[in-house]
Amino acid sequence: MGKSLKTASIILAAGRGSRMKDFGGNKTLLPLLPKASAFDGDRTILLEILRDLPPGPKAVVVNHKKEEVIEATRGLGLTYCEQPELNGTGGALFAAEGFLKKQKCPSVVITMGDVPFVKKKTYGALLAKLEDNALAVLGFRPESRKQYGMLRLDGDRVREIIEWRYWNEYPEEVKKTLDICNSGIYAARRDELLRYLPVLASRPHRVQKQIDGELSEVEEFFITDLVEHMNEGGEEIGYEVADEMEVMGVDDLDALKRAQEIFKSQTGH
Repeated sequence: MGKSLKTASIILAAGRGSRMKDFGGNKTLLPLLPKASAFDGDRTILLEILRDLPPGPKAVVVNHKKEEVIEATRGLGLTYCEQPELNGTGGALFAAEGFLKKQKCPSVVITMGDVPFVKKKTYGALLAKLEDNALAVLGFRPESRKQYGMLRLDGDRVREIIEWRYWNEYPEEVKKTLDICNSGIYAARRDELLRYLPVLASRPHRVQKQIDGELSEVEEFFITDLVEHMNEGGEEIGYEVADEMEVMGVDDLDALKRAQEIFKSQTGH
């Protein structure tokens, strides 16, 4: 991938962020410089993410409190792609398919809307993996594996992203071979990504969810499945490793307060 070529970026910002208790807004708009409270302040998470993404067109996938997201980023030249129902990260990619088809950029970065500390050079290192791979996963070695998805590797190739509910049942000797977690951040060659979106769409997960107090079966789609589909198609999938703090997700109040402390220490504010 030529370094002079621009990269399209997709930021997934549609979710409700239900783990962020007592906050009804879109969590990508939470402040890194708090004022009256942790929920009120300046320098939003989303704007920090946008600042460090590689040069090129950018799309934000929206749903929950979409008007607030659009208003907060007005004038930045972004494309807004509405995810009509919250049906997983794969569903967010489907919402951005039209945006991708219009771009001439050879590469794409896909990132979550709650990871404000990923550095420019880390995105650059991830994109460099596309020289030899159709898809590249940004991983990290955690202090604790918690309930993260884990990368199953074969040399320098990613063969599978294994969700916690599966690898947690593995024998201890097998668990020890899994040491790199999935950050939820990816780079892909645009053409290959578009080629595999229909495959992803054809293989939904059917899950039980509480909707309006009733248990219903819904279809969901996950970006992690692209690893399996692309491997089946003979594509190469690589990975880059980042520092755990750099890819921390701000998904609850404790994480928000920690992110605000980190931002203060980094910026001196």
